[in-house]
Amino acid sequence: MDWFLANWPRVIDLAGSHLYLSGVPLVVGLVLSVPLGWAAVRWRASYPAIITSSGLLYTIPSLALFIVMPLILGTRILDPFNVLAAMTVYTLALLVRTVADGLSAVPDHVEQAATAMGYGGLRRLFGVQLPLAVPVIASGLRVASVSNVSIVSVASLIGVSQLGDLLIDGYQRVIYGELLTGILACVVLALALDRLIVLGARLLTPWQTAGGGAA
Repeated sequence: MDWFLANWPRVIDLAGSHLYLSGVPLVVGLVLSVPLGWAAVRWRASYPAIITSSGLLYTIPSLALFIVMPLILGTRILDPFNVLAAMTVYTLALLVRTVADGLSAVPDHVEQAATAMGYGGLRRLFGVQLPLAVPVIASGLRVASVSNVSIVSVASLIGVSQLGDLLIDGYQRVIYGELLTGILACVVLALALDRLIVLGARLLTPWQTAGGGAA
């Protein structure tokens, strides 16, 4: 606690960077995973290829991906965009299957009723299927948010500052207050993102709250 009180401005600054590097890929990854998940459900023959290939992305070691990204993107090694791109890849790997599972869980009779009411492909997707798939997608997004907060800390090894700096510096210099602050800050940030996703899911599915469901 003494170390945090003496260094709280730095902790807040690093937490802001950590939130940016882990939060933005959540949004971008979700946007990209929706069409891929929809394609996997829409064309069943493509399901194994899309789900398997996207899932394999998560097996790439984070440090290796952070290092390779500048070669792929043509950016500088210390450019935070490398981390954003890498974390988007990991988010995509986790969410494509989740989106596909959520869309698959929509009852057939609901889709048939929407079609009978004149809902076309995209209108049915955004007006019926995605709203009903929100609870499933939100659960996957919660997993991805915790994963992102954890993996982003590795970026300190390539010089991109965030809360991982506290973990590395605290360990190397044996400053337990700094190390503990870094750990707790990551936990708090992950919990905050998790609660934000839960709140968002509840706002998007008011019928579940009214019916006594939980996000």
